[in-house]
Amino acid sequence: MIVAMFVVFALVPYQIAPHPPNRLDVASRLQGPSAEYWLGTDNLGRDLLSRVIHGTRGVLVTSVVAALLGVAWGSLVGLISGYIGGWVDEVIMRLVDALLALPSILLALLLLARLGASRTSIILGIGIVYTPTVARVVRSAVLAVKSSEFIYAARLRGESTLYVLLREILPNIWSPIVVEASVRTSYAILLTASFGFLGLGVQEPEPDWGLMVSRARDYIQVSPWMALIPVIAISLLVVSLSVAADGLRERIAGTELDTTSV
Repeated sequence: MIVAMFVVFALVPYQIAPHPPNRLDVASRLQGPSAEYWLGTDNLGRDLLSRVIHGTRGVLVTSVVAALLGVAWGSLVGLISGYIGGWVDEVIMRLVDALLALPSILLALLLLARLGASRTSIILGIGIVYTPTVARVVRSAVLAVKSSEFIYAARLRGESTLYVLLREILPNIWSPIVVEASVRTSYAILLTASFGFLGLGVQEPEPDWGLMVSRARDYIQVSPWMALIPVIAISLLVVSLSVAADGLRERIAGTELDTTSV
């Protein structure tokens, strides 16, 4: 329900937000929660609730696209590495290990420093960071099914490698890929907010959650709600997505167990 609420925020922010996100009201700056401003205002008198609602679209779109990009690249690498095997698998996995040796936030910062600060750069950076992790998961799934009888049957029929990968193996390893996509999306939200906090994402007056927290640091003693509101929004979205991912993992595992029993 919480995830659905944020999705609605992202789809129709102008219909839900009580005020325009960038409307200035200097007379009401640093105002606490009130009847007019339910969650208070920032240092420029902008409504925090409206800015959080309007910022949901940017956070969700960036995180979802970045996570899907990482899952797509990682799945491709994992499929090729796991199916071909041999020296190709060894070379790819050593490169994956080298990337995994670096902390994700550090690797993403290095990529952003090279690509520049923009939403597109964040998407590409997070996608590249998640590629090796997803590749390892997909490779393990491929190794579990590539020795199955239906794979040997496809080879005996003379099917191409591309056909075997996309029509035989990929449909049978959808479960871990779907779970990885949901988990990586929640992690991507944290990375997106971190980059906004560091000033490497979108800039003012864009209502970015991480940027809102960064701008609130100077007013934390007089207006703590300026930082608390976007932090609570980030926490709610990440925790709810993590719970949804756990539920999805359990549901998929239960479905596979029932299918195996039958």
